[in-house]
Amino acid sequence: MKKGLIAAAVAAGTLFSSMAANAAGYSIDPSHTFLQFRISHLGFSTMVGRFNRLEGEFNWDKTKPGDSAINITIDTASVDTNWAERDKHLRGEEFLAVDEFPQASFKSIRYTGDASGGKLEGELTLHGVTKPVTIDVKAVGEGADPWGGYRAGFDGTTTLNRSDFGITKNLGPTAETMHFDLHIEGIQKK
Repeated sequence: MKKGLIAAAVAAGTLFSSMAANAAGYSIDPSHTFLQFRISHLGFSTMVGRFNRLEGEFNWDKTKPGDSAINITIDTASVDTNWAERDKHLRGEEFLAVDEFPQASFKSIRYTGDASGGKLEGELTLHGVTKPVTIDVKAVGEGADPWGGYRAGFDGTTTLNRSDFGITKNLGPTAETMHFDLHIEGIQKK
């Protein structure tokens, strides 16, 4: 369940790797980056969680958005649903199996769209399974920060099926699909 979220989230993510020479490289700012997920709880309510630790980098140039790329790694043990016992269960063998699969990752393959947003296609590896994932991306903004740096931020969303990544614990028919929201802020490398 959570693994699907991590993967999407990883998914979700939208960092860009080794593209055109003009694209600026950014390091993800972990204090301003969030990977959240939502899944139905037995059809009665929605359970929300997040992954607290992720890192990565992306390339971005608003004049050449097609050259954008991202690469993100997520610490699966950092899953947090605001309930310690549930988090422990999610880290276990029935879900994320963090001892065997301590990381999830997303690496983009292509971006189609413009400087305001588009589709980021890539490969998400979660629970030892790699699958293609598409993230809907929206540019939030970019510019100089108060500390002499330059930042850029993006929002992304995607939906995953847990079973596509080998997470098959039966949680009811409404809990197969997981929704991921990724909010990324990067600091331009000097």
